[in-house]
This record gives sequence, structure tokens and C-alpha cells, in this order.
Amino acid sequence: MKKSFAFQMMIFIAWIVFMPISIYTVYRAFPPPTDIDWSLLIGFTVLGLLTSTYPVVINGTPFFLLQWVSLAVFLKFGLYIEIIVFQISIIPFLYRLKLTRQSLYRIPWNSMMFFLISFFSGYIYLKFGGNIHSLDHLHIIGYGLLYIVINIIANQVFLQLSALLLGNKLPLFTIDDAWDYVIGCFALPMGLSLYILGEYAGVISIVLLGIPFYMMTQLLQLYSISSKINKELSEAAHFGHQLADQLESEETLDLFMERIPKMVEIDGLYMIDRRKQTGSLSVLRAYENGQEILKNVTHKELSESLLKHTLLTEEKVIFSKRSEWLLPSRNYLLPDSQSVLVLPLSRNQYMEGVLLLTSKKKNFFKEYQVKMLELICSYFAVSLEKARYVEKTRHSSERCGLTGLYNYRYFDEYLTKMMQDLKNHNISNLSLIMLDIDYFKRINDSYGHQSGNDILCGIADTLRREIGGQGTLARYGGEEFVILLPNYSKDAALNIAEHLRQTIEAQPFEISPDLMENVNHLVVRVTASIGVSSAFEDTDEGTTLLRNADHAMYIGAKQQGRNRVAGF
Repeated sequence: MKKSFAFQMMIFIAWIVFMPISIYTVYRAFPPPTDIDWSLLIGFTVLGLLTSTYPVVINGTPFFLLQWVSLAVFLKFGLYIEIIVFQISIIPFLYRLKLTRQSLYRIPWNSMMFFLISFFSGYIYLKFGGNIHSLDHLHIIGYGLLYIVINIIANQVFLQLSALLLGNKLPLFTIDDAWDYVIGCFALPMGLSLYILGEYAGVISIVLLGIPFYMMTQLLQLYSISSKINKELSEAAHFGHQLADQLESEETLDLFMERIPKMVEIDGLYMIDRRKQTGSLSVLRAYENGQEILKNVTHKELSESLLKHTLLTEEKVIFSKRSEWLLPSRNYLLPDSQSVLVLPLSRNQYMEGVLLLTSKKKNFFKEYQVKMLELICSYFAVSLEKARYVEKTRHSSERCGLTGLYNYRYFDEYLTKMMQDLKNHNISNLSLIMLDIDYFKRINDSYGHQSGNDILCGIADTLRREIGGQGTLARYGGEEFVILLPNYSKDAALNIAEHLRQTIEAQPFEISPDLMENVNHLVVRVTASIGVSSAFEDTDEGTTLLRNADHAMYIGAKQQGRNRVAGF
């Protein structure tokens, strides 16, 4: 949550006032020993800095194992020195946060929070009878355990209070909290070992325990990375199968846009389309800060941006920080973007588009993530091609090749479905309009079949324009068209039919006559006879609904002089 400038300044002022007073108070109440082993103290401080610099990353969350060093420092030098060393040791931690200018207030905020955690851990240890610089093993183990437990509890409590005060929501217990407890169990023996070895071996204890500790953290790191890679590769394979199962191109795009941000935790995703005929670029889909958005970017802005190298070479490009890709021209990415990954989307040796992913973090995209995304993009390109092929095949099987309207086969199945919806009370009414072009054979005989086709296409365009989303259109056969109107009563359907009749009668149609010499274009006018039937008013069967509308059209309209509307 973005904080106001006044709030941030208040945090900095509170830190400037709080920290000196608090540290001085601790110094007076719990003074450091007079005989400080400076070489050991410096060694502990360096070890704390190294521990903070190389955290253990588990499930993408860094854990800074500073408790073992802070425990050893506390047992050796007391509360005041431990607070100072801990404040120094968290400097790498604060640096790794990669804070933006708007979130710099978290530096003093975290500093005060860590001070309080150190203070409560040490204060309770001392108040319950714990001694500093003791070699009584049973004594230091028991009180050392108390110190670690209080440290973990204080950390959890202050995290919850911090989230509450900053307006963020945190669950009471997460898997990261469980790892905190596991790390606490590790910190106790390591901290005690470091303290005891420091008592007997001095500064050499830093080397004897520091090197094994570093090796252990690296092994944990490798294990965590390996587990994460295996998990993400498994998710990628599963995602690839999900993409392959999609039979609609829009569904394939929707699934891709939904899953990729979750798999890679990016801040921005832009799918850029490249038209095969012209090579022009446009943003097909865009995702920013957790939601899909509309992104209007011109071809020029896209072609002259950081996509330029990929458009020329069809190769992927990875930018680790903003200064590597930022151009003086208008930037269409998120204003705080840092890392950028540009991946070509290719099919049949032609680049059909570009996938652009961004993160607010520097050096965000790891090598294995890039390979995984390349694999997913391959799945995506093939799945999208298959979905488009299925759509094309289905379109040709469901549509009239001349007019583009649904054909009789599709309409018959759809009518059956809608009748069932009516019986299940999913819709309130169902009306059907059947329309036949008057004297259509005369047009074919006078001007040729191509002219008849021109009229059929013109009627189809008119019906499509006038009906819109009110109903479903189909070419029933020859010069007959049908319109299915859910939730329309018979009277409402008759009104629509009359409007269509008048529109067709008033509209001129341009044809290209085959049977007339030296005439390329001719304007003719046509009329239509229309029949209307409704369910359940006239019937409760789909085939009968069609038959009734057909009967009304021929008996009530054509036999009564044509260019009429008749209800069954």
C-alpha cells in the first residue's frame, strides 16, 4: 500500500528520535563488559553481515539466519552489544529489499522493529535469571532456548503489528512461519556452539563454524532451487497439456494470460501481435499489476522500442535493469519496471508475435525460468494454431459458405437446445421467424445466379444488422432464412418481423448481372414474405415450431399476395 509523504517523514523522524534514546537507555541499564575481545566481536559482526548477505531461500522467501549469531553475541557481550551488532548485520538485508523511493520508510521501520525484537529477547532472558558470559552448560542451554523462543515469538508478533499499522493483511500462520520455527531449532545449537567455541578458541571459532555454516546454507539453497525448478517444470508441463486441451482461440489466450503471471510472479505482461500480411504490430492482450487492461500503443512505438532487436533477429532478449533498455522515446511499460524479458512467438518458421514480460525487480529472470517460458510459448503457439484450425473447421461445418450465417444443421441442434431451455424455465418465451425472398427465381432467370447470390448476401447482411444480439440467424435453405428469438413473445416477434419486412422493401440491393451485356452494376429491390410462430403458444416441439412458421409464411403471407407478415 502506497504511503503518503507525511507518513514516511513521520517514520523517519520517529526513528531519529527513538533509536538514539533507546540505545542510550539500554547502554545505561545493561552496560557492555569492560574487557571486550575486539577481535572476536569484529569476527562475530563480519559473520552476521555474511549471514545476512547470503540468506537461505525457501519457496521463494529469503530467510536470514541471524539468530545464531545474535545469540552468541548476546551470551558473550550482553544486550547492548547484541543490539548494535544486529543493527549493523541487517544492512545487507535492507539492501536486498530493493526498495523504491516510495518505500524507503521501511528502512527505519524495520530498524526499530528489529531493535524491539532484540530488546525483548534479551530483557526477558536477563529478567528470568539468565547470566551473560557464563560457561554453565545447563544454564546457558536452558536460557538460550528461552532467548530463541522469545526471539521467534517477538518476531511473529511484531510482523503482525507491523502489517496492521501499515494497512497490510497477513495470515496468522503460513508455511514461512513454520520455516521460521525450524530455523529457530537450528539457531539454538549453532549459536551455543559459536559462543562456547569462541570462549575456548577465540576468533578461530568464526572460521571453524562460519565455513560449515556457509556450506550448509549453499546446500539448502541448491535443494530449495532444485525443488522449486522441479515444481515449476511440473506445473509448466501440466499447463502445456491444459493449453492443448483448449478448442477456442479466445479460451487459449485467456488461459495463457491468467496462468503466466501466477507461474512467474511478474508485474507486466504484453502479448504483441504481428500481422503476417503487413508486419504491423499491436498489443493483443496486456496485464499490469494483477489485472488485464486495455493498452493502446502504436505500431511505431512498438517497433522502435526494446522489441527492435527481437523483431530483426527473432531472438529472445533479457534486460536485467532499467538502464539497459530505457529509451528517450515514450515508454509504454510500467513506470517502475526494471527487468524485461522479450520472447518471440514463432510458428512454421515465422514470428507471429512477441511476448513481453516485466518485473519491478532487478535481475529477476533466471535462466531456468526463461527456458520454461520458451517451452510454454511453444505449447501456446501450437495450441493456438490448433484452436484456430478447429474453429475454422467448425465454422465451415456450422456456417453457410455464401452468407456466413449458421446453416440448417446448426440451427436444428440449437433449436432443440432452446426448446429444452424453455421447458426448464431458463427462458420465458421462444419465437421463430421464417423469411422467404419473393420471386427469387425470377431474379436468377433475369440476371443470373451470381446476382441471386448478391441478393442473398445483401439480405443476410441486413438481417445481421437489424437483429444484432436479439436472436440467432440461419440460412435455412435456398432463399429462406430463419431467426430464433429467445424471451420474445409472439406479438414482439411479429413486430420485429414487420420491421424486417419494411426494411427489406425499402433497401436497394446492388447486383452484378451475368445475363446483361455492358451492365456491371444494377440496383434492384426485393420484398420478403414472413411467417411467425411461438412456443408454447403454438406448440411445445421444435420441429413443429419450424413447420408452423413455414405454414404461416406460405399460407398467410405468400398466398395472400406476398410482401406480408403472418402469424401461425
